[in-house]
Amino acid sequence: MIQKIIQTYRVSFSGLSRETWLLSLVILVNRCGYMAVPFMSMYITQSLHRSIEDAGVVITLFGAGSVLGAMAGGYLTDKLGFQPVQIGSLILSGFFFILFGFVSNFFALCVLIVVLAFFVEAFKPANQTAIAAYSTPDRLIRSYALNRLATNIGFGFGTGVGGILAAINYHLLFWVDGIVYILAGAMIIMLLPKRQMKRKQLEEADVPAAGSPWRDAFFVRFLLMVTMYMICFVLLFRFVPVYWKEEMGIGESTIGILLGMNGIVIALFEMVLLQNLANRRPDHFYMLSGPFFCGLAFLALLMPFILPVVLAAATVILFTTGEMLALPYISTFVMNRASDTNRGKYSAAYSVSQSVAQIIGPVLGGYVAGHWGYGTLWIVLVILSMVCAMGFRLLFQRDVALR
Repeated sequence: MIQKIIQTYRVSFSGLSRETWLLSLVILVNRCGYMAVPFMSMYITQSLHRSIEDAGVVITLFGAGSVLGAMAGGYLTDKLGFQPVQIGSLILSGFFFILFGFVSNFFALCVLIVVLAFFVEAFKPANQTAIAAYSTPDRLIRSYALNRLATNIGFGFGTGVGGILAAINYHLLFWVDGIVYILAGAMIIMLLPKRQMKRKQLEEADVPAAGSPWRDAFFVRFLLMVTMYMICFVLLFRFVPVYWKEEMGIGESTIGILLGMNGIVIALFEMVLLQNLANRRPDHFYMLSGPFFCGLAFLALLMPFILPVVLAAATVILFTTGEMLALPYISTFVMNRASDTNRGKYSAAYSVSQSVAQIIGPVLGGYVAGHWGYGTLWIVLVILSMVCAMGFRLLFQRDVALR
């Protein structure tokens, strides 16, 4: 039995290219340094002694800079290639993180946070394009899953260390973040080859009917579904921990363990899960599973508070199951929808949908919770999740019917 489990894991991680592994190593290092942004609100309020409203302004501006950075990153990736965009965005992000720790003027902080978010987010379209370039089509889903594995492990480590550094001195967050980002950029220069498309490949590339993703009507509708899902995704991490504390009486240490379960489950099971599900059902089935399980997770929050920790754990497990099923297939669809000549733009459009969700989700969610209570918010998110799941199903069913 144990030998069979070991063999399953070996098969799940086998066959991926050396470049894919090296790129995931870079992501692991990069995400280990992603500690300043999660503590940004606390830095503004606790270290700079600004109001929570000012912290909200800074976080919103970070989202606005992210949208601009994603769009520019996609455009530059198609023009210059993913390698220079990855390197430039990482190194410049590192310098701006270090600079951020020296600035205390609020207006200057607002300007700098937009610039910082611009370069941080510009990395994502280039990185998504790089994953596709280093992978074969039949291994693309697992390549994205490996990238997510590295992201989750790094993020979990980074936030843990970030909490320790914040307790010592908030400025350490920005120094460590900056140094790690610059290190990640240097690793790409040293470890990863520069891959260029041959002119013949570019000419023969199977470009979709619309070169721009925003002229691809099917893809725009797809992004609408993704944005709906990402709103639910964001709100679970932003509001559910507060609900656990205020309404369910769960302590901070337990909440930390519950949130940590998300990364642990992904690290242990996602690659194996995708390996075993390969080619069993159409990809869109797994995409709609994400919002479906997300809806079940919010539904669990509406249950009576019998054994609150058990209900909270069920919420995390349901949500994480949907995340593991949906996100690798969504990323793969985005890359497959594009061609080698406009992959950066498609990846940027995908990143924009995520950034938009991060901007509007907390504002709308906070308004609903503040005026009508958390219970109403969870009901709204259950409905939104199920509408999103049905939207994915109808979208792809119609696409198949039109072929």
